[in-house]
Amino acid sequence: MGLRKEAEGWLRTMGTDQWSDPETGDRAIAKWHSSIDEGRAWVVVDEAGEVLATVSRGPVDRDFWTDSDRPETALYMYKLIVSRAAAGRNLGARVVDWISRLAALEGRTWVRIDTWRTNTGLHAYYERLGFEHVRTEEPGHRRSGWLAQRRAGVTTFPNELLEVVGHGPDSRTHGPCVGQEALRGRGKST
Repeated sequence: MGLRKEAEGWLRTMGTDQWSDPETGDRAIAKWHSSIDEGRAWVVVDEAGEVLATVSRGPVDRDFWTDSDRPETALYMYKLIVSRAAAGRNLGARVVDWISRLAALEGRTWVRIDTWRTNTGLHAYYERLGFEHVRTEEPGHRRSGWLAQRRAGVTTFPNELLEVVGHGPDSRTHGPCVGQEALRGRGKST
C-alpha cells in the first residue's frame, strides 16, 4: 500500500488525474486487497528485503474485454507500481518480462492491460515495451479503458530476468503481505 500512496503523490506532480478520484481509488484498493489475499500479487525486493515494485494478475475485466477478444488466451496484468527509489533502472520493464514469461509458461498468447484513459505518458511507456493499443473503451463508471496487449513470452531484457524467491505466509520475503511472492533480479541488481 505504501507503493500505491507514493505513486498517487508522484502522479499528481506529473499532471495526470490518475488515481485522484477517492471513490475510484477506494474500489481499486479493495480489488487490490483481494488480489493480495488470493495470492495474485507479487512484490519485487532488493537484497536487503526493501520492496521496490509490485504487480498483480487478475481475471478478465468484462467492462473492457469481450468474448470476441478470446479472453482465455491472455494473462491480465494489473497494478504495476515501481517505487520512486527504483525509478530509472528498467525495473518495470523487467517485471513485465517476468509476467510475459509466466503467461507463456501457462500457454497464453497475450499479456493484456487496461490503463487510465487520459495518462498518455503511461500509454507511451507500455508501447515502448512492445504493447500494442487494441482499443479504448469508455464505460461511464470507469476511468481506465485504454486496452493494450503484448505477445506472451516476449522479453525486453532477457539477460536481467526476475525470479521467485519465496512464497506463502512462511516466507521471510513476505513481511505482512500474506499471499504474495517476492521476486529478485538475476544478472543485474534490482
